[in-house]
Amino acid sequence: MADDNKIIAETRTSFGKGAARKLRAAGKIPAVIYGHGADPQHVSLPGHEVFLLIRKSNALIELDIEGAKQLALVKDVQKDPVRQIIEHLDLIVVRQGERVQVEVSVQVEGEPVSGATADLDTFTLLLEVLATNIPTRVVVNIEGAEAGTQILAKDIELPEGAVLVGDEDQLIVAVSIPEEQDLGDSLSAGDASTSDAPTTA
Repeated sequence: MADDNKIIAETRTSFGKGAARKLRAAGKIPAVIYGHGADPQHVSLPGHEVFLLIRKSNALIELDIEGAKQLALVKDVQKDPVRQIIEHLDLIVVRQGERVQVEVSVQVEGEPVSGATADLDTFTLLLEVLATNIPTRVVVNIEGAEAGTQILAKDIELPEGAVLVGDEDQLIVAVSIPEEQDLGDSLSAGDASTSDAPTTA
């Protein structure tokens, strides 16, 4: 695991809004760790490291809690609605070899045929993956796709070890000719027909 995914957590014994404000003033973030039947653990985390880490989608965190190592995923982030600073985190413990369900973003690569456009209908896919091997994205290649092409969830090549959860017939990408272009082609054809028509005296 990358070193920047490792965070030293400190057990906290003071609770409430006042205690949380003091932590944030000291550059730390209050958090609760849940999972595997154990009692929730109340910890504080270094604010700057956490801010950088949660910018990564589905980042797996290696926590060091007073020498004890735990793997965790971010379950929920609470932010100040005005300042957008992180106020609190909920984390969920995972284990080596454990499979989890995560939302993974869909990324379109390539270009359809000339004149066609591709519309991304679904922005994320729910996948079941190993907790220690969570993909950052799912790539859909539309290079050379013709108008009328529809790419469904079942058509996508998933990352190794990933399993699709949910409707395999869910529409992901649709390739079409823009309506304005269709109208323009129709008008051009109409003009051509008019100009070709014989005239009478």
